[in-house]
Amino acid sequence: MKIKNVVLWSALILSLFSARLLAEQFKVLIFSKTAGWHHTSINEGVTALKAMAENHHFTVDWQEDANLVNSENLAKFDVVLFLQTTGDILNEQQQQALEGFIQSGKGFVGVHSASDTEYDWPWFGKLVGRHFHIHPQIQTARLSVINTSFPGLEYFPENSLWTEEWYEFGEELSPNLTYLLSVDESTYDPKADWGRVKGDGMGKFHPVSWYQNYDGGRSFYTALGHMGVSYSNKAFIEHLYGGIYWAATGKGMKE
Repeated sequence: MKIKNVVLWSALILSLFSARLLAEQFKVLIFSKTAGWHHTSINEGVTALKAMAENHHFTVDWQEDANLVNSENLAKFDVVLFLQTTGDILNEQQQQALEGFIQSGKGFVGVHSASDTEYDWPWFGKLVGRHFHIHPQIQTARLSVINTSFPGLEYFPENSLWTEEWYEFGEELSPNLTYLLSVDESTYDPKADWGRVKGDGMGKFHPVSWYQNYDGGRSFYTALGHMGVSYSNKAFIEHLYGGIYWAATGKGMKE
């Protein structure tokens, strides 16, 4: 009888030890609710993120229900990823829950139109870093890596041709932004006219990705990812994973 108990306890301990070894390294909530323009590339993005999670051994949960943005549910995650969100998508209680999540030391990742979200919520504007203003038609332009210390940029050459819906941004909303990628406006036509709003580009320095420490947590943003095909591009996927990894762990920086 004693031998049987020892065997059972040994099996239980081994099972718990194995489960701990196999546990995913962090958990990401993918949130893609839209109250404005809805990008069809959300589906490609989710598919790519699920494959990324399997490849890099982390967990993803895809949701569009804002009721799940509450303190109890967010406590399960290490990163909230706004994938192509647009417009006013969270009420006051949900906003407070996200603020508390970041203030607890967790991470945020914003992709493309995450900067076209929650214009009337100043805290969120600072979290993302800049708000979207306008964009011209999709064009090929020269993309440059301007900071090689951040994880995930290893697959980008120093300069490369990239086809994108190049966002023009408003002013900096946070003083803590460190820029990663920029686009050369001399290699495409940045002018856009939507009647109610116009754009002539951002000039000599036009950033398209950045990161920051903000309000106790970490925030990463990339304006790339408009087109679904981007989510099958190795360089973009590694760029996105670098942002997720850093937002989740604070690790990965090169000396």
